[in-house]
Amino acid sequence: MANELTVVVLAAGGGTRMKSKTMKVLHSIGGRTMVGHVLAAVQALEPERIVAVVGHQREQVGPHIHELVPDAVLAVQEELLGTGDAVRVAIAAVGEPTGTVLVAAGDTPLLEGESLRAFAADHLAAGRAVSILSGVVPDPTGYGRVVRGADGDVEAIVEEKDATDEQRAIDEINSGILAFDAAFLREALPRLTNDNAKGEYYLTDLVGLARDAGLSVGAFAIDDVAQTEGANDRAQLAELGRELNRRIVTRWMRAGVSVMDPATTWIDADVVLAEDVTILPGTQLLGATVIAEDAVVGPDTTLKDCEVGTGARVVRTHGELAVVGAGANVGPWSYLRPGTELGADGKIGAFVETKNASIGPGAKVPHLSYVGDAEIGEGTNIGAGTIVANYDGVAKHRTTVGRHARTGSNNTFVAPVTIGDGAATGAGTVVRHDVPAGALTVSSGPQRDLEGWVLRRRAGTTQAAAAESAGAEDPQRPAEA
Repeated sequence: MANELTVVVLAAGGGTRMKSKTMKVLHSIGGRTMVGHVLAAVQALEPERIVAVVGHQREQVGPHIHELVPDAVLAVQEELLGTGDAVRVAIAAVGEPTGTVLVAAGDTPLLEGESLRAFAADHLAAGRAVSILSGVVPDPTGYGRVVRGADGDVEAIVEEKDATDEQRAIDEINSGILAFDAAFLREALPRLTNDNAKGEYYLTDLVGLARDAGLSVGAFAIDDVAQTEGANDRAQLAELGRELNRRIVTRWMRAGVSVMDPATTWIDADVVLAEDVTILPGTQLLGATVIAEDAVVGPDTTLKDCEVGTGARVVRTHGELAVVGAGANVGPWSYLRPGTELGADGKIGAFVETKNASIGPGAKVPHLSYVGDAEIGEGTNIGAGTIVANYDGVAKHRTTVGRHARTGSNNTFVAPVTIGDGAATGAGTVVRHDVPAGALTVSSGPQRDLEGWVLRRRAGTTQAAAAESAGAEDPQRPAEA
């Protein structure tokens, strides 16, 4: 910006209609809290400072804001006496700001930095004392109305409870986002009164004070009014969430991502997708998930804070804090828990759960297995039904399987244990001790066949009849004379 810019974010209200122990601005859509979306938008302005006004449940809101913007100034509004009082508290917290002060609400999650830049630039270019970000809507119910004079200049903003019938018919609304000349704001704030239906100090009353002083007041109408919409209850929050998701999905499709069914695809704001990614129906990409080019994700897949490499395929899978290498295959019905790392061209197959496990390049865990606290070497194949017994009831232990090993079906690896490079294990083996490289390890005894057992112990059943019809005999039955 050409001059100093201070941004004030209002985040003190209680949001009682949310009916929640969580503060309103901390409710999330699109992978961020509502105030998180607003902070991301105002940071695009590169302001000199950001001041967040907190009040209700500030022990929750303050730390969250500092987590997102560590150098934000927190100003405490002890009593919720209106937006004018909130901005007064904010200005007191930073001393005497100069240049421009832009005020935004903390519950407008569709707000975009580009729109704020255009608004701030218009305010500066016009040299106004007050600028209003306004919008024309088909139903202005609940909003303050922008009242213009016969010459089209802004004369006032009137809150709905204080509006006449004629003023209620106005369809240009105040978004709640305003820009002020800092010198005028400092001088005028102490002159606000609470002589209105709600007994609050309205920030919008500064419009009248500016007009009385002969100063310039204007409105910048935003075409995309939805960016200024707030959520007062969970139904409105869900509506904004659907609209936000529609915008995110559309943006990615226009950037070269194929989304087979946008209506059933959810993508969080911080997800990163490369060109030629394909997203199949019923997929949710959440948190800081990153998908590389030519990867295919879905259908019916949820990934949170995951990385998927080039050309990988992830099918009907739930994953969190996991990494899938280039060309790898996952699913269907796989569960990738935190700490899973699947190497390039590897495989995690059907009904496999992994946790804190490194599965090397080309290694495979194809079927019905649990691999936790383990390292599987390059090119190794883990047999179906394998369990890594990593927990002894007190502590977790680690299992290491070397390169190009072949383990049999229905194995149990009792950690801590190491299976050497190129080793093999027989079906049904319980590995309790380290296996040398290249060795074959078996732990089950020789097979025993008790002939005639079904005929003796299950006589009269369909099982016995089937066995007898197949020629089975009971060697313990006395021979006929």
